Amino acid sequence: MTSKVTYLGDLRTSSIHAQSGNEIISDAPLDNNGKGEAFSPTDTVANALASCMMTVMGIKAREINIDLKGSTAAVTKIMNTEPRRIGVIEITFEMVGTIEQKNMTILERTAMTCPVFMSLNTEIEKRITFNWK
Repeated sequence: MTSKVTYLGDLRTSSIHAQSGNEIISDAPLDNNGKGEAFSPTDTVANALASCMMTVMGIKAREINIDLKGSTAAVTKIMNTEPRRIGVIEITFEMVGTIEQKNMTILERTAMTCPVFMSLNTEIEKRITFNWK
């Protein structure tokens, strides 16, 4: 088992990670009858993409002796209405460190092969920007 999800009422769930015991609370968004007091389920999908991309870049960076600590990703999710689904995920990475162009390319290509990226429906537009400092 990966996690256990419990419906708490009022369009809120609690997800407990089986291995660590960490909890994620989700709420329905304001535009879908919810309170918007926590990540919505679709917010977590968009966030998972950025987190996964950052993680696989971190793995590759470790292999080539590059430190990405402090890098960030700003995530925007845009919903479609008919049918209601994620239409666009925009992610802007602000990458830290002095890195050669060759390694930037390696890390960016690595990010685009993360498991979440590869698992998302191809109809979801992914707008990915890398800003290297």
